[in-house]
Amino acid sequence: MKIIALGLLPILGGCVMAVGNTTTETAPVAIERETISYETSPCFGTCPVYRVTIQPDGTGVFEGRRFTKVVGTRDFKATPAQYRAFAAKLQPYRPQGERLVQPGQPGCDNAPTDMPSVDVRWNELSGAAQHLSFYYGCRMRDQRMNEALRAAPNELPIRQFIETP
Repeated sequence: MKIIALGLLPILGGCVMAVGNTTTETAPVAIERETISYETSPCFGTCPVYRVTIQPDGTGVFEGRRFTKVVGTRDFKATPAQYRAFAAKLQPYRPQGERLVQPGQPGCDNAPTDMPSVDVRWNELSGAAQHLSFYYGCRMRDQRMNEALRAAPNELPIRQFIETP
């Protein structure tokens, strides 16, 4: 019986779950199957306008468009932990299909104009995709979504491309 149990140990090893996990990740993120694109829009002012796309292996492309330190395309490399942190920050707001939080849509009343927005797209290898478009002028009772979306790029090594001198 011990021989059988020991023989099953390597097979069952992949099924073990950590108990009492103290990391900050809110949910498991499958890093081997999706690409995430995060794109900001212009505002009435000098808001940075850029697009960043990151692959599950950490390879990424930054495209600065306006009011960024780098204008144009730059490749970068993130660690798997940085990719997972970025994905985990966005995960609570990932819709099943498409979600628009914009003026005229439910949940966005009396929004001021000329604020920036962000477009996040999750593209899976299977062809499935999810899309979130969030206008920062939307006043929501719970501001955690606004804060998380604004902070998500801080998880990636792209600060040197965004910040102007």
